[in-house]
Amino acid sequence: MYSLARTLLFALDPETAHDLSLRALAGAHAIGAAHLVHPQLTDDPVELMGLRFSNPVGLAAGLDKNGVFVEPLAALGFGFVEVGTVTPRPQAGNPRPRVFRLPQAQALINRLGFNNDGVSAMVARLRGARIIGPLGINLGKNADTPIERAIDDYALALQAVYPHAGYVAINISSPNTRDLRTLQGGPELEALLAQLARERSHLADRHGRRVPVAVKIAPDLADQDLIRMADALVAHGLDAVIATNTTVARDPVAGLPNGQQAGGLSGRPLFARSTQVVRTLARHLQGALPIIAVGGIFSGADAVEKLRAGASLVQLYTGLVYRGPNLIAECRRSIAAYRKTAAPAQCAAL
Repeated sequence: MYSLARTLLFALDPETAHDLSLRALAGAHAIGAAHLVHPQLTDDPVELMGLRFSNPVGLAAGLDKNGVFVEPLAALGFGFVEVGTVTPRPQAGNPRPRVFRLPQAQALINRLGFNNDGVSAMVARLRGARIIGPLGINLGKNADTPIERAIDDYALALQAVYPHAGYVAINISSPNTRDLRTLQGGPELEALLAQLARERSHLADRHGRRVPVAVKIAPDLADQDLIRMADALVAHGLDAVIATNTTVARDPVAGLPNGQQAGGLSGRPLFARSTQVVRTLARHLQGALPIIAVGGIFSGADAVEKLRAGASLVQLYTGLVYRGPNLIAECRRSIAAYRKTAAPAQCAAL
């Protein structure tokens, strides 16, 4: 069924197809028909960051930037949904066209630029949402905020979403906001993490609960930079690392139509590098910080490979564009089977 729908959707502009798909899903959910697109599966719970995930397969940020479709998306069978990236103030993002399909490579390139309605609009929507499972809220800075003031944007957004978030993700790795990736290293990273830790401590006292904070990183960092970043996250008491965002590398799609468009590349070409980042982090961290893996998952076997590399949870996005909702159930089944066989082996090794 989805292969036919994809043919029709791929005849449209990518952003038009994206909006149409979400509105169709919301309509199906409103009449109680959303269950028709996914099977009912047994829970496969994971306890992480002080939260309970009914299964390890989540939706990555970017699909629902404004928190409009949380309920219908969660009903597809995800164990958790991450919305955003949201910024303190509304912004239009970069000029269109800004999303490009590369079907020969099962990939997308986007340079959306954090287009969103702003954090106040998102919070107003989330107040009335019936949320199934932990809700992640992905935060960014406004494009016109000077990079030296980025900390202020993240603090403002964190204050606004704190009462409504299961966890918060700090996006300092999008390639589509000028200079944003400079926050991933050196004194800029240290200052940001220290401020976030202080702000979270104040908010935890005020609201009577500690909301976990994760940081989403780029796949284009050298291994030594990954290790330095991991150490900084642990030192400042962050709760997880999300690996990875999109890549600016173009070797895997060189020569393809739209292959040299500016922006972040996602999908199948990202799988190998994002998985290697997970593996590098896991070897260094040795369990000190959980890893949420995202990047190029197109099958249940891909999802399992992320867990083998050291991840605890996985997230989907571009794979859904090419495979449809069946990918969620496939990943859940494969992970559940893997975890059943892996657990006895781990116990035997103790």
